[in-house]
Amino acid sequence: MRLPRRRQAVRLGRPGGGDARGEDRVRVGFWRSAGLIALRDLRVEIRSGEALTVVFPFAVVASWVAPLATNASPLLLRDLAAPVYWLITLLFGMMVVLRQTAVETRAQRRALALTGLDPAARFAGRSGASGLVLAAVAGTLVIPVIIFYDYRPPSGAWLMALVILLAAAGLAMLGTLAGDVTIGLRARTSLAPLLMAPLAVPRLMGAAQSLESLVAGKSIITWVLVLVIADLGLAAAGVMSARALEEISL
Repeated sequence: MRLPRRRQAVRLGRPGGGDARGEDRVRVGFWRSAGLIALRDLRVEIRSGEALTVVFPFAVVASWVAPLATNASPLLLRDLAAPVYWLITLLFGMMVVLRQTAVETRAQRRALALTGLDPAARFAGRSGASGLVLAAVAGTLVIPVIIFYDYRPPSGAWLMALVILLAAAGLAMLGTLAGDVTIGLRARTSLAPLLMAPLAVPRLMGAAQSLESLVAGKSIITWVLVLVIADLGLAAAGVMSARALEEISL
C-alpha cells in the first residue's frame, strides 16, 4: 500500500517534513551547549564526591605538614601561609582538573562528536565545571590555612575571592588543554602535570602578588589585569584549538 505524497515527504525529511523540524530542535546555542556539558560534569562530581571527600582532606593534611615539621614561630608561619596555600592549590588543583578531564571515555567523545556539538562549547563547559570545583576546593582550603598558620586574611574578602576565582579559572582551562593534548597517550598521567605545572606558575605568582598587595593595602588592579589577560589568552587558545584536538582524540 502506497502512502500519499504528503506523508512520504514527512518521512523523507523534505522541506516542511518532520526531520527538518527535528534538526531545528537539535541545534543548540554555544552557551547552552557549554552549560549542558558543565552541568553533566558537575553532576558526575557531585555523585562521586572525590574533590571534597578525597582531594580536600589530603590538601588539609598537606597544609598541616609545614607547621608540624618546622616548629616555626607564629610570625614565620604567617609569612609562609600564602606561599604554602598557593603551592597546595597548584598541586591538588592539578589533581582535580586532570581528573575532571579524564571522565569522558573514547566512546563518549565519539558520541558527542556525532551529535554535532561545538568542540569550543565542550571546552568551555568542561573548563567551567573544573573551575567551579577547583574554586570550591581552594576557597574551603583558606579555613585550615587560617587555623594552622594564624593567618590574618585581608579586609577586602570579595577581592580575595575574585583573585581565587581568576586563578581557578586559569588552572581549569590550562588543565583542560593539557588533558586534551595528552589524551590517548600511555604516559598521560605523568605527562599532563609536567605540561601544566610550568605554565601554571606565572599565574599563581600573579595571584600571590595580588594577595600580598591586598594585605599591604596597595592596589591590586595591575595583577588582576595580568590574571584576566592570561585567562583570556587561555580561553582563546582553547576555543581555537578545540576542533583540532577533538579530531585527534577520536
